[in-house]
Amino acid sequence: MTESPTLLRRQLGRFLRECREATGMTIAIAAAEARLSATGLQRLESGHSKTPRTQAVRELCTIYELSSDEADKAVDLATKAAKADDEGVVTLGGMFSDAFNLYASMERSARRVITFQELIPGLLQTPAYARGLIGAYLRGGNLEELEHRVEARVARQVLVTRKYSPLRLEVLLHESALHRVIGSPRIMAAQLRQLAEVGKRANIVLRIQPFKAGCTWGKPPTPFVILDFGTDSRGNIVEPPVVYLDGSVSSDLYIDNHETVQRYHELAEDIQRTTLDEADSRSLLRQVAKEYDRDR
Repeated sequence: MTESPTLLRRQLGRFLRECREATGMTIAIAAAEARLSATGLQRLESGHSKTPRTQAVRELCTIYELSSDEADKAVDLATKAAKADDEGVVTLGGMFSDAFNLYASMERSARRVITFQELIPGLLQTPAYARGLIGAYLRGGNLEELEHRVEARVARQVLVTRKYSPLRLEVLLHESALHRVIGSPRIMAAQLRQLAEVGKRANIVLRIQPFKAGCTWGKPPTPFVILDFGTDSRGNIVEPPVVYLDGSVSSDLYIDNHETVQRYHELAEDIQRTTLDEADSRSLLRQVAKEYDRDR
């Protein structure tokens, strides 16, 4: 599938902006250090530079004291962005390290996330549930790596728990997620009770799609995430929304084609019409949690 330069440029710009901000440099200072104009660096960070120069990107990586591995990946991203065709879709596999993860970066920048899932979303997982999932994926991986990944996943949850401008999270969760045992009945009981509590937060909407709802649009939907980046003070869209599809063992898929993103919004709306309301969803979570207690 063709790679979208828009998405690649946005990721490159987001990465460079985060690195600059981590150093405490202003755009003016960083631009002067890299022998760029402030406007040029601003365009690069916003993803509006259609042909990002690899030499400038490498120079910025040096100024920000990045590792050679991260610098190489940034330069590779700039190269791909300059060559790709603008089809509104990008496929990425194991190309990024944890520090250079495209989805995590987008999630940090998003103001609203709408997701349909058949597993508990990472932003709402208990450490024990996350450990069960990640441990199964690593298949005998070392304990240190497992705990690192669990800690990283749990750390992301500050996006929805922080006091200032928390992420608005709208979760459409299929009932199968409540009955698919991850770890043990004890872990599931704790996870479902935690979901019932976190669902009370003003910035979180959690609704269960019951089995009896059947298949939306005639077949079970593939889990998806819609990331919305909001508007600025003038009402202009900060970044176009993106749909993320987890590729599991293959490449992840990112879509910013307007028509396709709109179709996913329509799908989410139709799924929501078949879900329980928030109060009934919390009641179902507590009911299934009690059933797990009896199985312990």
